[in-house]
Amino acid sequence: MPAPSGDLRSSQSAVLPIGQRFGSALNLNVHFHRLFQDRVYLTTEAGPSFRRVKGPTPAALDLLVHTLSDRIARHLERRGLRVRDPENDYLTLGASDDSTLDDLRGHSIPYRIALGPHAGRKAFTLQTLLRSGEFEHGLARANGFSLHAGVVAARDERAKLERLCRYITRPAVSTERLSLTAQGLIHYRLKTPYRDGTTHGVFEPLDFMARLAALVPNPRVNLTRYHGPLI
Repeated sequence: MPAPSGDLRSSQSAVLPIGQRFGSALNLNVHFHRLFQDRVYLTTEAGPSFRRVKGPTPAALDLLVHTLSDRIARHLERRGLRVRDPENDYLTLGASDDSTLDDLRGHSIPYRIALGPHAGRKAFTLQTLLRSGEFEHGLARANGFSLHAGVVAARDERAKLERLCRYITRPAVSTERLSLTAQGLIHYRLKTPYRDGTTHGVFEPLDFMARLAALVPNPRVNLTRYHGPLI
């Protein structure tokens, strides 16, 4: 049977975006996971239908991540949050009603200690042998942005789809990877070692609490949204 006709330019994708605020080392790292169906919905003369689409090519991913980085940068400029001159390119954020929380977040992003006698220093870590280089399928990078589209679940891979859903909706802290040393320090094991061999983050109790506070979103911010026909 021939595929139904329809204009793909007016098609809609079914997307479930999940916002996450944390990295694997309990650092503030705002990013988004988006669960896409591999079909788009469109209206034809015979009525609503859906059509399967192919996955993105490396060239398409590269173009998309460059487009996103450029549009986000211009949006921040229009709002007065980004300043660009011949020698510098930086964000300028106005004073907040909660400067204490802003300070905790500012330390969390670059892996800095926020409180205690070591405030301002790089967070302590445990390292092992360096990881060997590996090719990351479906990954594109540009101007500090990264876009990964290398995970696919087939129609009959229900267990894999469930694992994917659990991963993108997981909480910030995994108690299974959390431990307390005899000296009272908190060890947090990374889910996957970093490329430099880092396997654990090491925190003083006060700084650990500061890390958790920095991950709390602002009130009334929806981290789960729906796009397209899922609305």
